[in-house]
Amino acid sequence: MAKEIKTIGVLTSGGDAPGMNAAIRAVVRKALANGLKVKGIKKGYMGLLNEEIYDMDRRSVADIIQRGGTILGTARCMEFKTEAGQKKGAEICRKHGIDGIVVIGGDGSYRGAQKLSAQGINTIGLPGTIDLDIACTDYTIGFDTAINTAMDAIDKIRDTSSSHERVSIVEVMGRNAGYIALWCAIANGADDILLPEKYDYNEQRIIDNIIDNRKKGKTHHIILNAEGIGHSESMARRIEAATGLETRASILGYMQRGGSPTCKDRVCAAAV
Repeated sequence: MAKEIKTIGVLTSGGDAPGMNAAIRAVVRKALANGLKVKGIKKGYMGLLNEEIYDMDRRSVADIIQRGGTILGTARCMEFKTEAGQKKGAEICRKHGIDGIVVIGGDGSYRGAQKLSAQGINTIGLPGTIDLDIACTDYTIGFDTAINTAMDAIDKIRDTSSSHERVSIVEVMGRNAGYIALWCAIANGADDILLPEKYDYNEQRIIDNIIDNRKKGKTHHIILNAEGIGHSESMARRIEAATGLETRASILGYMQRGGSPTCKDRVCAAAV
């Protein structure tokens, strides 16, 4: 008979995402309601190996549902990628009486959870990443907030791009997945979109499109570039040289990971 689970740990790992705090809150409150003890693990797998572990109660997660980031913190941990680090992590779980761990994060966090599971620790993964790149799930916590943040920024860039009659390359996050770029390109009405899943690196096609649109009277041109393609600054220089039109690159960066989560991210995170 499987061992009864009495105490669970919860950690956030990898890149933070809006809604992680709402997910932490849901895990803690649900566990306590079912008579389980909960231990928070700070700074992801690094915190596990350093035994940064503490007891959590309802007050531990009060007033956090609206906050971005993660109250547990997050960090990369090279040691945990080794078999010795994974065994150490499992031993620490047993030392602290942790029967299972809820891991909130992306694909790297899931790989860590898989390694813990192989060491005999019960694990559950909650998909928390702005990249929307986790297999076997329709949604990942943080995506909606990220695309709304990016959409708002791109609207502002469009205003100044139109005023100066510029070409603007806007680079959004997503690692090797193009979902943020795709959704924002549609929502913002971009003129060109570069996705790692599809882009053929034919810059001449983009240049021809810019020139053709300018002949038709269009005063600005928005190119949505996914992080998986990158090199926006050098691309801007090449396009400006080829078209003679002022071209600027804007890399939105980590602003997409921050901010208060949207209603969708709060509700999705709470429904664990």
